[in-house]
Amino acid sequence: MRGAEQFGALLPETRRALFRRLAVGQAEGRAPSMTGAVVRGGQVAWTGARESSASDGVGGVDVQYRIGSITKTFVAVLVMRLRDEGLLTLEDRLREHLSGSPDPDVTIAQLLSHSSGLAAEARGPWWERTPGSLRQAPGDLFGEKPRRLPAGRRFHYSNPAYALLGSLVEQKRGGQSWGEVLRREVLEPLGMSRTTLLPQAPHADGWAVHPWADVLLPEPAEDTGPMGPAGQLWSTVEDLGRWAAFLTHGDSRVLGAATLAEMRTPAVPPEGMEWDAGFGLGIQLARRNGRLLFGHSGSMPGFLASLWIDAAEDVAGIALASCTSGPAISAIAADLAGIVADREPRIPEPWRPLAGPLDDDLLDLTGPWYWGAHPYVLRLRADRGLEISLMSGPGGRASRFRAEPDGTWTGLDGYFAGETLRVVRDAGDGSVSHLDLGTFVFTRGPYAPAGPVPGGVDAKGWRGR
Repeated sequence: MRGAEQFGALLPETRRALFRRLAVGQAEGRAPSMTGAVVRGGQVAWTGARESSASDGVGGVDVQYRIGSITKTFVAVLVMRLRDEGLLTLEDRLREHLSGSPDPDVTIAQLLSHSSGLAAEARGPWWERTPGSLRQAPGDLFGEKPRRLPAGRRFHYSNPAYALLGSLVEQKRGGQSWGEVLRREVLEPLGMSRTTLLPQAPHADGWAVHPWADVLLPEPAEDTGPMGPAGQLWSTVEDLGRWAAFLTHGDSRVLGAATLAEMRTPAVPPEGMEWDAGFGLGIQLARRNGRLLFGHSGSMPGFLASLWIDAAEDVAGIALASCTSGPAISAIAADLAGIVADREPRIPEPWRPLAGPLDDDLLDLTGPWYWGAHPYVLRLRADRGLEISLMSGPGGRASRFRAEPDGTWTGLDGYFAGETLRVVRDAGDGSVSHLDLGTFVFTRGPYAPAGPVPGGVDAKGWRGR
């Protein structure tokens, strides 16, 4: 069962803790206004707002805020739709689909994952505070040295990279603007009517708060033009709640769960030995208090935004503020999700057996298998997939597998992701001889003398000393 009915309404004590975290964040961060939300089980379970007199009463949950780089998650979904439709591959070079690429070798995957090595910012005056008319085309975004680092080697956040991806979407959709494609293909199916390129009332005004005095300065809200895919969108906490539910569970009208899981898989090496932040395909990753989170943060002059999702607990936290700096907006959003996960942890789905008729040949594959002397166990899952793991427990070379029409199996995750599992049968009686998994041979006994072990087995077999 998915949805709020699995959990029921949040407890009053939890709701108070959520509101207090939002209030502390607004007060300590000196934000003119701040809104927050929690999504649980695919439904918005809590919303809150806090504002000062400077916000002119504009602080409700249906008020638009600019969400900055959270926009990139929407653009990434548009690109992955193109991939799933077979219109491109992530390994394609951008120049194969878009003329005027600033670098002949940069790939679409590298642009999505910020591993292209392209410059962090657009050339010219600060693009977030100046009209987009200053940059009419992709060629206007880069200077004489577009690439600052070797491609594919390390994470280097690039806003112009997403401007290029927006142009790619427009090229593959027959010249339609990326905003129109987004509205038709994503926002309308998901019911996100309050997510727009330009602000629509009611919306918050953006402010700068003086670092050493309790005074304000209004910030401009420019239409960033070609740089729009890097941070143009406005939205509300309720609309972002729908977005969080989609990023967690998928929607067949927009993008499937398997592709979304691919997007939140780390795509570039971490900077440190024990990473606490990473990046997938348009999705930020973080470790916080022992939990793996995914989502994105954003900022534009006058606004801060953050959305973090804990898939294991099926809970998301969202926070938006109407100021350029001050609140620790990512920590606030993560804490909102963490408060619910800690106080009202997710109830696991009930165990259910496999439905429908059972293939006895499939059942015969289950049980102990040995890679050399390493004991493994093969299990049949309720979804009719297979799962192999070390008999000693989690860790090591473990993976789940999906059946293919030709009788083979494809690894879905872990060490054997993408690898092929073949059931090899005896040419005489058709009985199962062994499993071939990416050239690894699994047999029913450890190093059986007559077994098909590569390189053979000592003829004297096992012995004592």
